[in-house]
Amino acid sequence: MATTVAQRIVETGIVAIIRGADPETAIETVDALQRGGVSVVEITANTEGVLDMIRDVSSTFTPDEVAVGAGTVLDGETTRAAMLAGAEFVVTPSFDPETIETANRYGVPTVVGVATPTEAVDAYSAGADMVKVFPASSLGPEFVASLHGPLGHIPTVPTGGVSLDNVGAFIDAGATAVGVGSSLVDGDAIGRGDYGVLTENARAFVEAVATARDA
Repeated sequence: MATTVAQRIVETGIVAIIRGADPETAIETVDALQRGGVSVVEITANTEGVLDMIRDVSSTFTPDEVAVGAGTVLDGETTRAAMLAGAEFVVTPSFDPETIETANRYGVPTVVGVATPTEAVDAYSAGADMVKVFPASSLGPEFVASLHGPLGHIPTVPTGGVSLDNVGAFIDAGATAVGVGSSLVDGDAIGRGDYGVLTENARAFVEAVATARDA
């Protein structure tokens, strides 16, 4: 399973981040993103009712339709709870060996937060499938490019401040995929029930990633 989900992240190039969502809007939100071409979704562990949302999404959509994961995971206990709820991958904001070990034991891929080359090497050596370059808005595409030079074998997923204005630059710099939050998952649009905005956003990001990859 780890290989399949990791491959999907590589293929789609986008992980949609749902943070602080209302459980009642989770299915509509994921459906809108999926209709726009974004089929990998991360629900953060600090969102109230996250385990129920992961269960709902994983039972509503087939694995071929949507891969749902847990984000902002800080320890092995949360990792295990998320996996039991149906999480197909785990994302962390920082390097925690226990989280990686727990996920690896159950064959679930991890995207582990790093902010330095040393952290990237340590996380990957510990078994992380990918590293989450965080916060991407502060580190910038230049950091990703510098990391990609000597460490091109480590898949990178810049996250935090990724937008339509800079997503192409991150892909050009060598990013494997990007994690995108509010610029894709528009909270105001969700609040007024305008899920079409999310579908349009998803299509725009999919196109931007494809264009950068083809350049």
